[in-house]
Amino acid sequence: MSDTIETGSKGENMAAEYLLKKGFDIVARNYRHKHAEIDLIVKRDDWLLFVEVKTRSSAHYGEPEDFVDDLKVRKMYEAAGEFIFSTDWQGHVRFDIISIKLGVEVEIVHFEDAIFY
Repeated sequence: MSDTIETGSKGENMAAEYLLKKGFDIVARNYRHKHAEIDLIVKRDDWLLFVEVKTRSSAHYGEPEDFVDDLKVRKMYEAAGEFIFSTDWQGHVRFDIISIKLGVEVEIVHFEDAIFY
């Protein structure tokens, strides 16, 4: 496994644990639709969250959340639309980013309602 894939996988596991501790249920991990992927889909009460997890070993080249580009956002919306349709979800929907910096101390920042299209 490459370092990038390993770092990403570690970050997704940490984000899932973080959300579980906040009372969310994990609905799906690495949900795929066509060429799109959503890292985590979680639910609590009548809220469904589509979460992009960005993990970096440092912020040397920028903050992790800065790497969510327009193409990623478009693909997330496409996949989320398919998920909502296929599950007949009727509640609220939100798109979040969880930014994780690994280092001497791990820093996890949860940006709620962070993605707009």
